[in-house]
Amino acid sequence: MAHTAMSGDGTTAEDDPLQTAVWRLRSRACWADAAALLEPEGPKAALQRASLLVERCLYTEAGWEQAEDALRTAEAAAHSDDERGAAACERGYLAYAATLFQVRDRADEARAALGRAAALIAPGAAGRALLDFRRGLIAENLTRSPQAARAAYRRAHAGATAHADPLLLSGTWRHLAGLALREGELKEARHGFAESLRIREELGYLVGTAPALASLADTESEPEASRLREEASRLLRLLGGVPTWLARQLAPPGAATA
Repeated sequence: MAHTAMSGDGTTAEDDPLQTAVWRLRSRACWADAAALLEPEGPKAALQRASLLVERCLYTEAGWEQAEDALRTAEAAAHSDDERGAAACERGYLAYAATLFQVRDRADEARAALGRAAALIAPGAAGRALLDFRRGLIAENLTRSPQAARAAYRRAHAGATAHADPLLLSGTWRHLAGLALREGELKEARHGFAESLRIREELGYLVGTAPALASLADTESEPEASRLREEASRLLRLLGGVPTWLARQLAPPGAATA
């Protein structure tokens, strides 16, 4: 699961202190604290706040009502097509997450919202790459169409490269690698997972590093596979068991999970 990060979002030395603080909290799974730093008065801040709280849902499977409230605020504050399109993209992502984690079946809402976003966000715009990535997630995990997912991820990969969005690029590497692994393309999968891990480590995106380690482990032989999984488990403990879905995957057989 990937989310945007580029110059201006706290990941580079030139960014303002507020965005740097938001990024550091976000990367350490402190989404509510990061959102609390933002005053949702303008459309940009309202959207960023909503995005943080939607992302929390993807990693913790909790906080749905707060994300909904923040998203409604962002939708009300949006005025331009780009702003409305970005809000619709977040709406689709939240509906996708609720469906994925079986909170409620909102698959139709997810598709409709991303369709609205596609009509509002201009081709070639920075937000288009994120939209393509999320459409790929729906194709892969809800529609079960790997071919459509791969095409969407490749468009997102090209867009993330063109707009210098490293965190999104780590997501496209990861999901393209996942499709390759399912098809038995071990070398391609290992390369993609390694690139995803490298980018996340360089950015200091701790909450996304454990999933990247675990994915790379699936392409390695022993003892390297066990070393990578143990490192992923260490990060999970450090972050209080987040992502929750990865904690379940890495739990020893028969172990109880919170």
